[in-house]
Amino acid sequence: MKKARIGIVCTVRKTFDYVTAYALYKERVAEVMKDETVEWVNYPEMVIEADEAKKAGEYFIDHHVDALIIVSATFHLGHLALILNETVRRPLLLWGFDELPYDGGKIRLNAVCGVNLNASNLYKGGLDNYIVHVGNEIDQDWVKAVKMMVALKSAKVGLVGYHADGFYNVGVDELHTYKELGVLVKHYELSELFGGEADPKEVEEEKKNVLKLFDVKKLNDAQVEAVARLVVLAKHFEEREQMDVIAIRCWPEFAKSYGVSPCAMMSILQSRGILLACEGDVEAALSMVAVRAAGEETPFMADLSQVNYAENYALLWHDGVAPCNLWDGKCVRSLETYFAGGKGVTADFVLRSGKMSILRIDTARGKTRLFYEEGEAVPMEKQLSGTYAKVIFDHHISKVIDTVVYTGVAHHVIMGYVQYRQAMLDLARIMGWEVIDAERNYF
Repeated sequence: MKKARIGIVCTVRKTFDYVTAYALYKERVAEVMKDETVEWVNYPEMVIEADEAKKAGEYFIDHHVDALIIVSATFHLGHLALILNETVRRPLLLWGFDELPYDGGKIRLNAVCGVNLNASNLYKGGLDNYIVHVGNEIDQDWVKAVKMMVALKSAKVGLVGYHADGFYNVGVDELHTYKELGVLVKHYELSELFGGEADPKEVEEEKKNVLKLFDVKKLNDAQVEAVARLVVLAKHFEEREQMDVIAIRCWPEFAKSYGVSPCAMMSILQSRGILLACEGDVEAALSMVAVRAAGEETPFMADLSQVNYAENYALLWHDGVAPCNLWDGKCVRSLETYFAGGKGVTADFVLRSGKMSILRIDTARGKTRLFYEEGEAVPMEKQLSGTYAKVIFDHHISKVIDTVVYTGVAHHVIMGYVQYRQAMLDLARIMGWEVIDAERNYF
């Protein structure tokens, strides 16, 4: 996925201690630029006057930045941020340094007042996509939000088949997706994924891997062979098409046409970092991209499935597609054939415990929303088929379910073992999206 490219510029006023402020700026930016997950574009001069702000803005345009940090190292002229914004037109972080100790004279930086000035000007000028941060270290949540934005806007999304039969709520208006993100969904037939020839040597290697990963005593040799062959075919499809994420119509035709469903294949390839969404759910696929950018290596799709109001937990479950590297290490990790009239071949295991979160990018009534909740996956015994985690959310499960059903959020969410609430809120502000979570009252 594309790296975020973030510009950073220092604004000052010579009536304050700008020499010390600029020295502090250079020290702090040097620390910031140690983060090699971002391409940093540091403007090499202080910006004091309006013409300098225009010149800096053109510099950032020439360097194709995705977002811009305007540092108020001291108080400064009020139109600098407006000129930078007018030229660059990218999401902004308004960063003000902590005040320096007093030395018997006037306030030395007055940086917070500079941030206040910038925010007020931008807000009254009709801009909402800025975030304010005061402190001596960069706002990592905003940086993460920019990474998520860039990953989404640059995502190459494939749709194999269509959404699952009757799942109208996971269908997308593709031109609305283009309007919001600039993303064009590329369509493929199911046969393009599983058709063609697979190298027998590669199939044999993948077969060994399947036997190493899973207990397959419920499968016959032909089913194990079919899973291994599908892993090879899907891997090469992904490499050939260079998609960042692929949504697959995995039923009802897949098992009938190919011989087994894609669930086990998806579990294996997702453990290798390939993003795959079930049931042709494009917005779940995009949500995977966002969660990956937030720091989760192997995000996966699940249903808010079984709930227990009395004991306050939910089962995040799906038909055996979770990445097999997320196995709890205790239960038997197996392949099952209960699905699709015995042709399912799904992965079966309990997911590991730990802090977790769920996210869904979801569009309804012409608006794109972000649904997000945090909680903890807790240990449980293996009691049913599929891949699943027992989760206790930070809010009572009855509140979480009421939030979902009364806002029309689709029944698929993306789970990961990272938490990023503030980054999600920053992303929503940057994109102009509504936030849906159990903090709010929808009924």
